[in-house]
Amino acid sequence: MAGHSKWAQIKRKKAVVDARRGKLFTKLIREITVAVREGGPDPEGNPRLRLAIENARAVNMPKENIERAIKKAAGHDQAEAYQEVTYEGYAPGGVAIFIDALTDNPNRTVAEVRHLFSRHGGNLGTSGSVAYMFERKGIIHVPSEGVREEDLLQAILDAGAEDLALEGDVYVVTTPREAFAPVREALMEAGFRIERAALEMVPTTTVKVDPDTARRALRLIEALEDLDDVQAVYTNLEMDEETVAALSESGA
Repeated sequence: MAGHSKWAQIKRKKAVVDARRGKLFTKLIREITVAVREGGPDPEGNPRLRLAIENARAVNMPKENIERAIKKAAGHDQAEAYQEVTYEGYAPGGVAIFIDALTDNPNRTVAEVRHLFSRHGGNLGTSGSVAYMFERKGIIHVPSEGVREEDLLQAILDAGAEDLALEGDVYVVTTPREAFAPVREALMEAGFRIERAALEMVPTTTVKVDPDTARRALRLIEALEDLDDVQAVYTNLEMDEETVAALSESGA
């Protein structure tokens, strides 16, 4: 999945930009809200909320923002009633797209998603049209600075991790869905700093396209990610060195 790894690195860089302009904070607050509504305001007894708080802290969300979001969600009557929804479709070149969203108005969200697929030359599909090309797995990012790979391996193998790869300046730990929490806890107990941890849709096969088609697919993906209701966009787009270089030169 080397080509997909390059896409993952691009996503990490974009996440930094999103954090600076506050868009990522908005998405994290929605996740905190849903976690509280689902399992209560105590992170010790609510694993989903604990993870959401950790991810918010990892991107330097102010403590008062986190506490305010928890308090508002715990009030129920004042918190937005978000629903978890998914969408599936194809970008140009047959690139599969899977979307996780949290919305208080599914009709509005599907209309916005459909419009973007149409505008960027893609097609919104039906439920199950691309889901079979992905697996939900745990993905944990550990900054590589000062970390020895053998020490990291020792911490995660017994907890159930299935893969470890160095991508740029982070180690990416991949786990089966059921081992996500145990591996994350093992890393924290061993003293490793976690930059980000989430259950993500990982492609089982990838699609390689030419630079122009990759550029069109990325424009659709970025437009979808910019929707307030969209939490995450997953793709099986694969890009080789030549494609990445072409996109970098064009500023795409």
